[in-house]
Amino acid sequence: MLIERYELELVSPPCEPGSERWSAFAALSADISQALPYLNATLKGAIYEQAAQVLSWRSGGRTIMFRPREIAVSNLEDRSEAEAVVQRMLKLVNRTWEERERIQPSMAKREPLKALDVYKLLPRTNCKACGQPTCFTFALKLAAGQADLDACLPLLAEERRAQREQLASLLQAAEGVTS
Repeated sequence: MLIERYELELVSPPCEPGSERWSAFAALSADISQALPYLNATLKGAIYEQAAQVLSWRSGGRTIMFRPREIAVSNLEDRSEAEAVVQRMLKLVNRTWEERERIQPSMAKREPLKALDVYKLLPRTNCKACGQPTCFTFALKLAAGQADLDACLPLLAEERRAQREQLASLLQAAEGVTS
């Protein structure tokens, strides 16, 4: 087992005073930098900055940052959710490390999902059916993992099936696996 202990700190984002969402920082008892290329190989949509030794990954509407001695998770409701998500990430790191002999490590750097790429595939009607004021705002939320594609009612029309499928594929590739 690579990580045996951690200390958890929960903070409200400084850019959003009074926010109902939280960020968690787990200070790790072990250096996980050697595990990062293996995580990069297995987490679809992860972005690995080898020089900085940082791997970022989006899962379940959260951004997760893996650093040599820290795992940071954003967009959490409370401490119990933070503990549950951090525990899943610790298991993911430990499991990946234990299976490293069967994994080809990857140093590849992928590009993050861009809201403009999502926007280009939306109907661009600004109908507000999704609950957002514009299609571009909806694209920003989709790219950030904070909205569901099915909220765009015009995309449910049969004549927009190709767009919907292309968007679903793009979002799925960016989201990656959930562990």
